[in-house]
Amino acid sequence: MKIIAVIPARYEASRFPGKLMQMLGDCTVIATTYDNVVQTRLFDEVFVATDSDIIFEEITKTGGKAVKTGPHETGSDRIAEAVQHIDCDIVVNVQGDEPFLKTEPLRQLISVFQDDESGRISLASLKIKIQEEEEVLNPNVVKVITDHEGFALYFSRSAIPYPREIGVATTYFRHIGVYAFRKNALLDFAKLPMRPLEISEKIECLRYLEYGMKIRMIETDFVGVGIDVPADLEKARELLDRTAQS
Repeated sequence: MKIIAVIPARYEASRFPGKLMQMLGDCTVIATTYDNVVQTRLFDEVFVATDSDIIFEEITKTGGKAVKTGPHETGSDRIAEAVQHIDCDIVVNVQGDEPFLKTEPLRQLISVFQDDESGRISLASLKIKIQEEEEVLNPNVVKVITDHEGFALYFSRSAIPYPREIGVATTYFRHIGVYAFRKNALLDFAKLPMRPLEISEKIECLRYLEYGMKIRMIETDFVGVGIDVPADLEKARELLDRTAQS
């Protein structure tokens, strides 16, 4: 089973343009993410998929691997174009704005497919328990709810489930936007037009659910920083400083 990682990277992010080229210590955000994924040693190859000449040059100037793509609405669509002619079985989508993703969550995702002898799972992703109420209410934090087997029921920027019954403790989970696909499922995904829920929420994995596909969610206790807005970049820099001092 050949397993690769692809990091979708666009320069003009809507909420924070140019964020992947911001400095994080001595490296840019995208270079930090790329190097950290390579250093896990979990993948046969690691690529950045981008339509930006700036990001392409940032990765390739030091010997990294990058693939130029056309413009795309979602990272998964971008990756689908990038891997069309790459020989692989499993594609792990690592977000370029999640620079501190660790080895173990990625290993957990890969193990889903290694243990799936029947081949019924085409997509897996990560979730983490939300500890802060402000994250539950933050629309930049995507929440996920699952069934009793761990398959996703819905993703939303709203608080789900809604805590109508005050006497019942409610647990909320944040979706970490890291996906692992079977290559054929990824290519099939890219052929499907967006439907209303994905368009409304701007959450690409809703396309899978709207077409009746299953997403296996894996709970992790990894805590990092996803960089969506400038304040997140400052949190990432603080985390980097704390790590360097420890």
